Amino acid sequence: MDNLRKSDGFQSQKIIVLPDHIMQEAARHPLVQPLHVTDIGYFPRALHHYRERPEGSAAYIVMYCVDGEGWCRMNGHKAFRLLKGQVVVIPPGTPHAYASSEQQPWSIYWWHMKGQSAGDYYEGFSDAAEPAVIPVDQSRRMVELFQESYDLLQKGYTLNHIIHVSQLAGHLAAIIRLARLQPQHGLQPPHKHDLDETLRFMTEHLERNVSLKELAAYANLSVPHFTFRFKEATGYSPIDYYLRLKIQLACQHLDLTGQSIKEISHRLGFQDPYYFSRLFKKIMGKSPSDYRDTRKG
Repeated sequence: MDNLRKSDGFQSQKIIVLPDHIMQEAARHPLVQPLHVTDIGYFPRALHHYRERPEGSAAYIVMYCVDGEGWCRMNGHKAFRLLKGQVVVIPPGTPHAYASSEQQPWSIYWWHMKGQSAGDYYEGFSDAAEPAVIPVDQSRRMVELFQESYDLLQKGYTLNHIIHVSQLAGHLAAIIRLARLQPQHGLQPPHKHDLDETLRFMTEHLERNVSLKELAAYANLSVPHFTFRFKEATGYSPIDYYLRLKIQLACQHLDLTGQSIKEISHRLGFQDPYYFSRLFKKIMGKSPSDYRDTRKG
C-alpha cells in the first residue's frame, strides 16, 4: 500500500497515468516492448510531498530534481539527499520512501518506466546507488524530453504516440546511464574517476603515444583501479579505447587529406606502417587503402 501526505496536488502540476489495458496492448509492439513510460509527471515546489511504498513499485521510478531538494530512502538504507541537478532511479520491487524538503521544497520531473530492456537501460542503479548528477548541458534536454512526451500523450494514447514516447524514454535513459558514470561534483569521494577528463586527455594526445601508467596517473588512480573503472564505463580497456580513437582520427585523415598511409601512421605515432594497417583492418574491417577507396556520403 502506498502512503502519501499530500493528496490534493500541487499548483501547476502535470501528471499522466496511461491506462493499463492500453499499455498492455501497446507493449507488444517491438518498438515499445524494450522500454516504455506508464506514468509521467511534474511537481513544482512540491511542499509536503511524501510518498512511501513498502512493497516497492512494479516499474522503474525516475525522479529528476530541477529546484529545491528532498530526500530518498531505499530498502531500509540510510536516506540520502536529492539535490537540484540530480536524478535518482528506484528499481522495481524496492521498498522506498521519499519526500520534499520543508524548507526548500523540490520541483521534480518524474517517470515510471517498464519494458523487457529496462534493466539494461538502468544497469548499475540499485537500492544502494547514489543519485547521478545530470551535466548542465544535458539538463535542458531532460526537460525537453519530458515536455515532448507529455505534450504528445496529452493529444491521445494512440499507438504511434506511445511508440514516439518510448523512443524519447530511451534517449532519457541513455543520458542518465552516462551521467551515472560521471563524478558527483562537490559530493564525490577523492580520486573518483572523471571519464570526460580522461577522454579529453586521450583525444588531445592522439599524435603521440600515451602509456597506461600515464593515463592512470592523469586520472589520479592506481593502474588496476583506473583500468576497472574505465572498462566499466566504456566496455574497453584504456589502451584499446585509445587506439580506437587513433584509428577514428586516421579515418578522417584518409577521407579529408591526400596524405599517404605511411604519413598518416607516422603522424598518429605509429612507427611501423604495417602494424598501423593491421590494427586499422582489425578495427574498421578493411585496410586503410580499401577504406579510402570506399565511396562515402
